[in-house]
Amino acid sequence: MENSGASVVITHHILDDKQTEYEKWLDEIVPITQHSTGFIDLQIVRPIPQLTFVYTVIIRFDTIHNLKKWMQSDSREKLIEKAHPFFRKNDRYQIKSGLDFLFNDETESNTVPVRWKQYLVTWSAIYPLSIIIPLITVPIWRFLKLPANHYVDGFFNSGIIVLLMVFVVMPNYTKLIKKWLYS
Repeated sequence: MENSGASVVITHHILDDKQTEYEKWLDEIVPITQHSTGFIDLQIVRPIPQLTFVYTVIIRFDTIHNLKKWMQSDSREKLIEKAHPFFRKNDRYQIKSGLDFLFNDETESNTVPVRWKQYLVTWSAIYPLSIIIPLITVPIWRFLKLPANHYVDGFFNSGIIVLLMVFVVMPNYTKLIKKWLYS
């Protein structure tokens, strides 16, 4: 499992008047993260203005070893210390292998469901999205006069599906079936 990849989900609760400074800090830490050994990609989910104050950062590395090496590095520690005055709460993160972060439930003391349940839940969520999203988006692409191209359509549709899976479907779906998922 060492080569299956690893993800870290970091949440930063930012003080209202410190979001600009935090954004500048992100401009500093992101390039350093991207040049770390084993880095694959990262996503930043920003708060909704005047509504929320939580930033969620998802970083993927090729191995758990490389991810832990970055998370425990002196460079990151110094940058976290620099950003500490912007935080309402301390830096929080959870390291998960593969797609385990999709099944994260803070109330389950960081347990992860067995793999076969993860498989069934993920498949049962992706299947309807893979049918519905193209039915909605392809007519929009054609209305916008984008040329019909199976690969381009698939590229954008898969991006929408992954976005929905990570930020909308899985957080709600796993809460709905939590009892079965963690039994």
